Amino acid sequence: MVSTQDDELSAIRAQRLKAIQEQAQQQAVSQIEAEEKAQQAAQTAAQVDSTLRVAMTPDARSRVARIAMVDPTRAMAIKTTVASMYQSGQLDQPMSDASLKQMLASQSKSRNNASIRRI
Repeated sequence: MVSTQDDELSAIRAQRLKAIQEQAQQQAVSQIEAEEKAQQAAQTAAQVDSTLRVAMTPDARSRVARIAMVDPTRAMAIKTTVASMYQSGQLDQPMSDASLKQMLASQSKSRNNASIRRI
């Protein structure tokens, strides 16, 4: 009687230990994947930033930096757009602050089409 209870208890302990080990292994794998993803994102951001040093004037880069303080996702979209324009050869010379303003104005026109009606 006591031996069967001990056997059951040791089986439960073994199952629990196995479950804890599997959970720890899954957490380690997910942490490694998250670190790799973060490293890849940082590397991509560094490539875009190095491209922007060539593709934009200092004034335009500072404007994008100010936009990044307010809306980081919009700033990243702007950076990738300018970088792809530069890499595809659409920019003959570095993008000035004035041409960046024009690009932002054309983008914001499409964003500001919402209308508010009173009921």
